Amino acid sequence: MPDWPATRGATGLYSSGMEILTYRAFTTTESDPASGNPAGGVIDADALSRNEMLHIAAELGFSETAFLSAITPDSARVRYFTPLDEIAFCGHATIASGVALARRGAAPVVRLETRAGEVPVEVSRDAATLTAVDSTVHPLADDVLDELLDALGLTRSQLDADLPAAFVRGGNPHPIVFVRAGVLGLLDHDADAVLRLQNREGWDGTVPVVHRESGHRFVSRNPFPRGGIREDPATGSAAASLGYYLRAGGHLSVPATIEVAQGAETGHPSLITVQVPAEGRVRVGGTAAAHRRLEAGETHDKIVLVAG
Repeated sequence: MPDWPATRGATGLYSSGMEILTYRAFTTTESDPASGNPAGGVIDADALSRNEMLHIAAELGFSETAFLSAITPDSARVRYFTPLDEIAFCGHATIASGVALARRGAAPVVRLETRAGEVPVEVSRDAATLTAVDSTVHPLADDVLDELLDALGLTRSQLDADLPAAFVRGGNPHPIVFVRAGVLGLLDHDADAVLRLQNREGWDGTVPVVHRESGHRFVSRNPFPRGGIREDPATGSAAASLGYYLRAGGHLSVPATIEVAQGAETGHPSLITVQVPAEGRVRVGGTAAAHRRLEAGETHDKIVLVAG
């Protein structure tokens, strides 16, 4: 049985069985109610149109909201929306969805049908691990890199010479830039310039700026103006891309497990675990906790919910 009763829209826009939940995904090991990246999760969203999904995502205002339909004990279809548009995949909303499904009695492994491909997710009531879709790694053209650095307010002298910038195409397309120690704290990007570049290049995902603290620990900041926010607190698809990048370039002895810390500058410190096998698909995992639920009778701008 679900932890919470179902809700429905007072105006009849929402189906009687639909739930709107919010979770914090990729929470830290410390007990911190601000940790993790908040994500919306709409369960039993079968009756919603694309415009209605976009409307709900915009009103919730999180970087992404997942809409789950055709739910069975071991499968579901998922669509992901930022406040501005639909995207192919979202890691932290997938982790949140896995935990939400586990709390409804899902099987230990749930196969999610996404626009990026099928994503198996190992689920429990407090954590989930997704198997990322296959990704490819490409050099980032010099002129594009120069434009990106200018938008980020960085220079080539601040880059990590051992880890060249690259473009990774997987669940979402991500350009990845690696910087030297002390640079991440200086990051103050021009959101408009980053957005113009994202729109022109078709970069639906975040722009990870990464520092390697040690062999298996990384710190990342992720500007995300295309998602309607300045910076994403935790980005599972970018963490998966990092794993593929490190393996493809021979920058990591595999198999290996790495940690990615993210989000401290946003007030939502997060921790992502990435399992990088010698071959095959990378796995991304983390813990999740209930963030909040729209209560009976509560209005979230234009979203009105009443008890089901």
